[in-house]
Amino acid sequence: MSTTMEQARRGEVTDLMRAIAEKEGVSPEFVRNGIASGRICAPHNPVHDAEPAAIGEGLSVKINVNLGTSRDIVDLDSELEKLRVGLRYGADAVMDLSTGGDIDAIRARLLKECPVMMGSVPIYQTGLTAARRNAVVEMTEDDIFNGIEKHAKDGMDFMTVHCGITRESVAWLQKSGRLMDVVSRGGSFLTAWILHNEEENPLYKNYDYLLEMARKYEFTLSLGDGFRPGCIDDASDQAQISELMTLGHLVKRARAAGVQNMVEGPGHVPLDQVPMNIQLQKRLCDGAPFYVLGPLVTDIAPGYDHIVGAIGGSVAAQAGADFLCYLTPAEHLSLPDVDDVREGVIASKIAAHVGDLCRGIGRERDQRMARARKVLDWNTMYDTCIDPEKARRYRCRGCTEESEGCSMCGDVCAIKIVNTYMSKDDKGGHDC
Repeated sequence: MSTTMEQARRGEVTDLMRAIAEKEGVSPEFVRNGIASGRICAPHNPVHDAEPAAIGEGLSVKINVNLGTSRDIVDLDSELEKLRVGLRYGADAVMDLSTGGDIDAIRARLLKECPVMMGSVPIYQTGLTAARRNAVVEMTEDDIFNGIEKHAKDGMDFMTVHCGITRESVAWLQKSGRLMDVVSRGGSFLTAWILHNEEENPLYKNYDYLLEMARKYEFTLSLGDGFRPGCIDDASDQAQISELMTLGHLVKRARAAGVQNMVEGPGHVPLDQVPMNIQLQKRLCDGAPFYVLGPLVTDIAPGYDHIVGAIGGSVAAQAGADFLCYLTPAEHLSLPDVDDVREGVIASKIAAHVGDLCRGIGRERDQRMARARKVLDWNTMYDTCIDPEKARRYRCRGCTEESEGCSMCGDVCAIKIVNTYMSKDDKGGHDC
């Protein structure tokens, strides 16, 4: 059976491509050509049957929401509520990163309830299973690939796979003097495995087998950045860039096999290095969709990392990043709760929209807000903004007798004054 990428290369415009085109406001041929070239990916495992969506060049910037249990907190109801909140505020994708409880059952339930594309990191479960037996480093090659196949059979649309870590790059890392070594959980599993077993990374050594599996189950490879910088001081160093160069080669091999893929990126990066990082990835990986964590542009804001990530994400999206992984206020501190998820999604949606505006996408929404503000049409403002509930709550808590304006300006509202003297009709309404 042909993959989506192979269909695109034959010139076939599928129902999936048409649905994506309609959603994005582009032509079906544009989507087909992007998938054929590998500059757009459309994660869509037939088992899951998620809403059609795509990531990449010429499309709106997407955001991902991470969910999942931990060893210390296992509450499926809470994770389901996080899922609902994430979707309510505009999540384009969800990843299940569960490491506690019945992971298979949790993944199955989240998949069942998730209407958007969904991803996972199978090596988390594989490594934890090995650790419970004895140690992470004792997972076998079969364990690793069986874990990936299990997630594929369940219906994961995309999966993070840390294929770019090699024996050679681990040796470089040991000599690099890096401040924080490896902060990627999957990257740490494989780094430790390589050092302990003195063998090549199974995902790199057996990459062709991974591609066969991706073809069979039609899932998208998200080529993970196991050596992403975990602090500002490590940004753009040899370990990070050498892995990126390896991923560039793996992108080409995946395309040759007809397998859709995207590339994951940093991580902690100072603001002035963010555009360079995006441009370098696009160059080395021939325009493959780029999926970034933040980036986080400072290390000193625990409790506010959703803001830090939104700053970095805005600049990254402007520079060409296609997919933003959200961060919550709980990043680096704890498992996020429902409120943390809401704050994280909103911050990331703002960043994605800022990036879209720079790419010529979404300006009509800002225009609609401006027109509503001009006539003090509060209901339209609420309907247009990213967080209508918060906007309503803030205005209503400060309502005054001057109901057309707000409590900041009251009867000296600049808009109302100018409208009056320019003979404009006030069409707004009070909705407190």
